[in-house]
Amino acid sequence: MIVVTGGAGFIGSNLVAALAEREIFEVVVCDTFGDGDKWRNLARHEVADIVAPEHLFRFLINRARRGDGWGRVEVVVHLGANSSTTETDVDAMLRQNFGFSMTLWRLCTEHRVRLIYASSAATYGDGGAGFDDDARADALARLRPLNPYGWSKHLFDRRAVRLAASADTRPPQWVGLKFFNVYGPNEYHKGAMQSVVAQKFPLARAGKPVTLFRSCDPDYADGGQMRDFVYVRDCVEVMMWLLDHAEVCGLFNVGTGRARSFLDLARALQRALGADERIEFIDMPQSLRAQYQYFTEARIDRLRRAGYDAPFTTLEAGVADYVANYLATDDPYR
Repeated sequence: MIVVTGGAGFIGSNLVAALAEREIFEVVVCDTFGDGDKWRNLARHEVADIVAPEHLFRFLINRARRGDGWGRVEVVVHLGANSSTTETDVDAMLRQNFGFSMTLWRLCTEHRVRLIYASSAATYGDGGAGFDDDARADALARLRPLNPYGWSKHLFDRRAVRLAASADTRPPQWVGLKFFNVYGPNEYHKGAMQSVVAQKFPLARAGKPVTLFRSCDPDYADGGQMRDFVYVRDCVEVMMWLLDHAEVCGLFNVGTGRARSFLDLARALQRALGADERIEFIDMPQSLRAQYQYFTEARIDRLRRAGYDAPFTTLEAGVADYVANYLATDDPYR
């Protein structure tokens, strides 16, 4: 049995879809749904159970007591989090992203359950210390996240690395994944936190100009701000590979390893729709300027050395697939 926290969310539901296709685990989803359309992310797939976050720890303890037989949890993939980069309630952020994760780590350690969890490229802050997934304590200490979300993820990374130094204080497999700018199907419930592809698709489809932020940094032209855009399918492939390789542990970047500009993304979107290039620039909100990242690019050397050798989808191919097979269809869910 595998538990996926945040399993109805963006990356989580894509993982659930891949697990359902392979039928290698009984899948339990831990998530909340509210009154929106988030449930549609799971509508196509069979799951063994759905557990609310406040009941997860009791669920894991009860399953662990069953021993090695039917229904024992073997792996937890912890993708659930408060992922808002504009969240101002730091206490809530810490409860959700640090405290919850710490309890999960302790339970997985005690009951010998493998743990794969989502970190974030937001831990790198403005990138001044680079984007190297170096898990040494001194390297992590040099990182300066720009917002509470990035800090909460970084705080857990540092504690996980410290605890992982001893076999007695770590799960049998532990992996932290620093996801970069992920885009793809099932992100529609995220509202303003959707990828730029999803947000700008309605404009491009209607033949209107795609709007991008003007740059406030003289080193970057308008639209020249750069991100490592990674298709969600590739993120899932990395996690599926890790499920097959229980011996792999550590902190790893998950990105393509190549930064691309927002102009590249807008052009790829318009080409995918067969639309003329129409791009306009708008002022960046004042509230974003102090914590805006102008460049992100994953170093993926450590992931490659660990044995993951599959190619990553190019921006053009990923956007084209996302548009043709999801965004432009009557049912855009995976």
